[in-house]
Amino acid sequence: MICEKLPEAYEERAWVGTRWMVSKRNFAHVLEIDGGWPPAYARAASSAGPVTVLTFRTSEILSDALRTNGPPFFFAEWGTKWGTKVIGMTLGPSTDWDEVALLVTESYRLLAPKALLLGPRSNPR
Repeated sequence: MICEKLPEAYEERAWVGTRWMVSKRNFAHVLEIDGGWPPAYARAASSAGPVTVLTFRTSEILSDALRTNGPPFFFAEWGTKWGTKVIGMTLGPSTDWDEVALLVTESYRLLAPKALLLGPRSNPR
């Protein structure tokens, strides 16, 4: 998966579905909506399911652009208090996986420690 290639990213079971973390911060979450459950996700995605969704973090500017784009994107009302917004997208046969890779990588970039983003420092000797 895309997330496994990112430095120090790890996968864990979430309360529902699977999430990917960096430094104890959730940067991607995949779950299935079925029978209107979980309700917050079903409301946000406007779907009782069955459908698989991915949620990820974005900047305010990207959040505004994606949420007004319409399907497959939706706004997740729960958001965060750390300056990032949560956006979701439904996944299916027409999913653009290159786009997913870019969005998940950006989500990771927003939450990862700066040292991970800079990579190993070279010794200038």
